[in-house]
Amino acid sequence: MTLQQHWESGRAVLNGWLSVPAGFATELMARQGWDSLTVDMQHGLVDYSGLVPMLTAMAAADVIPMVRVPWFDPGIVMKSIDAGALGVICPMINSRQEAEAFVSCLRYAPRGRRSYGPIRAALVHGADYARRADDMVTGFAMIETRAALEAIDEIVSIPELDAVYIGPNDLALSLGEAPRFDPEASPVYDAILHILARAKHHGKRAAVHTGSPAYARKMVAAGFDLVTVGSDAAFIAQGAAAAVQAFRGG
Repeated sequence: MTLQQHWESGRAVLNGWLSVPAGFATELMARQGWDSLTVDMQHGLVDYSGLVPMLTAMAAADVIPMVRVPWFDPGIVMKSIDAGALGVICPMINSRQEAEAFVSCLRYAPRGRRSYGPIRAALVHGADYARRADDMVTGFAMIETRAALEAIDEIVSIPELDAVYIGPNDLALSLGEAPRFDPEASPVYDAILHILARAKHHGKRAAVHTGSPAYARKMVAAGFDLVTVGSDAAFIAQGAAAAVQAFRGG
């Protein structure tokens, strides 16, 4: 299933976050019922050689494979989707020009400039992948700076851009606020809702990174199409800390 197909069913996507470079940890996450999983190559500890076995581990479960690339670089964007990613999140997109350059890497000619060579993607997504690829891959431009906020209408009006992804921590820093997940009643919260409104106005999907299931549900109620909750590293730390605290407290 692709993200677009999931959205056509009328449901928001629940996305998990992977920063631990391990196939087994990925497999554990993939079997917990997430709609999609994103390998974080920006702030996680994962490089390309770690990405491929993580995508392979996802293939055993019914989960949509996604990647956050380290930065906008055509090479890693194209290699990630050649490896089988069906969603690509690109950080720090601050202008229409940057967004256009990013999405051009997601589509084959004549719609874009993606180079042909879907070495793993064709294996896992079918022999007719090349014909369907342009509509299978979903591109997210991360909106996380004051510059991007000011250029939001120019960015989301790009025809080939599928969605925006809000990074609340960098957005907070850019607005002079302390970085934290799940902001309430603040300039950051107002900016998040403004980005959502402009994306919807232009017919784009919107995603946001959250720190709790309760806040994620609130964001879905507000109109977000994809919500990320926690991460593999956070879940390991939280579970371990709870066990230690329960023992010490007992």
